[in-house]
Amino acid sequence: MSDFSSLKRNRNSFDKLTKAIESINTPAEGSKEDDRFWQPETDKAGNGMAIIRFLPAPSVDGDDALPWVRVFNHGFQGSGGWYIENSLTTLGQKDPVSEYNSVLWNSGIEANKEIARKQKRRLTYISNVLIISDPKNPENEGQIKLYKFGKKIFDKLTEAMNPQFEDEKAINPFDFWDGANFKIKIRQVEGYRNYDKSEFESSSALFDGDDAKLEALWKKEYSLKEFLDPKHFKSYDVLKAKLDKVLGLDGTAPVSKTKAEEFVPSPSPDLDEELDYFKSLAED
Repeated sequence: MSDFSSLKRNRNSFDKLTKAIESINTPAEGSKEDDRFWQPETDKAGNGMAIIRFLPAPSVDGDDALPWVRVFNHGFQGSGGWYIENSLTTLGQKDPVSEYNSVLWNSGIEANKEIARKQKRRLTYISNVLIISDPKNPENEGQIKLYKFGKKIFDKLTEAMNPQFEDEKAINPFDFWDGANFKIKIRQVEGYRNYDKSEFESSSALFDGDDAKLEALWKKEYSLKEFLDPKHFKSYDVLKAKLDKVLGLDGTAPVSKTKAEEFVPSPSPDLDEELDYFKSLAED
């Protein structure tokens, strides 16, 4: 468990975060039934807005923890049903889908490459956030929630920590004292959620810098390392058997062009609710 005084003392030194972002940018999973997770709602036109504050790494995860975790997953449909599973590459292990996609891609056959694109792993980030404003569900305001988000939102975090222009001050969005509230602005663009208009407000101390309130909030955060627990991931052999069943394969022969045409395109990888979407289809 981390010490609050250490958190405050080291807040201006976020080299660890910037290095982590650099490693991510160099070429886990919640569900609708888990009420710890939160997503902003939209109106009938697909528009929505909310204000949140990204929180530092939770005390229960220790001093070496980052304020986010990354979970890779796959969601696609084959002739044998749906494949919706967390990827073992999240844990740095071999995963049968990634291996099979490599075979498809390296075959040089364009139809196989298209299948590999549709079966590619998708990235989800999970962080603790404080809900500042939730017009659709005001009862959430003031609560700590887990927030799943994709690359678009993570890019906003990256830009805040590494601004493009000299007149812009770098901020640590996860900092209690010098961080900033984040305005989530959602639009419907070409059938998908779009977060391009989302932005950070000016830097400000949460709770006016009241350490007692901040420490109490910090200790209520949810563990993020939980989502990297191996119990959330099936074994390689189980995943391989599932993959073979879904694709109608014996695991050795490349998929033919005819088989490729039977696959349905996956939704945009930037949809926060992507896995829930896949699961709802699989349950229908």
